[in-house]
Amino acid sequence: MNKDIFGKAIKDFYNKKYTEDIIVQANDFDDDHIPIPYLFREYPEMPKIEQKALELSYGKVLDVGCGAGSHSLFLQNNQKLDVKAIDISEGAIEICKKRGVHHAAVQDMYDHSDATYDTILLLMNGSGIIGTLDHIDRFFTHAKTLLAPGGQILMDSSDISYLFQDEDGGFWVDASAGYYGEMQYKLKYKKQESEWFDWLYIDYNTLQNAANANGLLSELIVEGENNDYLARFTLA
Repeated sequence: MNKDIFGKAIKDFYNKKYTEDIIVQANDFDDDHIPIPYLFREYPEMPKIEQKALELSYGKVLDVGCGAGSHSLFLQNNQKLDVKAIDISEGAIEICKKRGVHHAAVQDMYDHSDATYDTILLLMNGSGIIGTLDHIDRFFTHAKTLLAPGGQILMDSSDISYLFQDEDGGFWVDASAGYYGEMQYKLKYKKQESEWFDWLYIDYNTLQNAANANGLLSELIVEGENNDYLARFTLA
């Protein structure tokens, strides 16, 4: 995701230059929007899946894809936990620091290898960073190296099969086209746009099978109202 679309939008909102939202484009679907104020939400405004994940977090925490730092700030200030916030967006990390996140760094999770954590947090469709289903083993293999003994991975995702159902319940996705949860998106913000990038939504059973195959125990913690859910993974 070049051009740091999220970073520019987060900086604009923080600096009171908020005039428009991020536009999300996908093939075969209407444009969607990401409201920038939502990235700065407080705990009461968070979906119950995110609230539950924060409630379950313990010990030393790695917040992957931290965005504007809202989850990290709650864990740091309210739960009194030791949090490391990472994101590939330079703008997002700049604002995380300005908002008071003590430990924030511009970093890809796959480049992070110098510490272990009791809780690894991946929220706001945390499975998205996996990209495509054939990268899921790489994800779990690396995530395990970041887990301290007794540690946990908390990740949310959604089963988007409902997008491909017709009125009588038939499933019209092309079975030869790959897994239906593999999406490609492009972001637009203030006349700038990103390249297309892969983003994975994954149903719980597929995610559980992949976790088990990689030596992790899987638990479905809570389901949301929009086919979304929170899962927890621990070392078997």
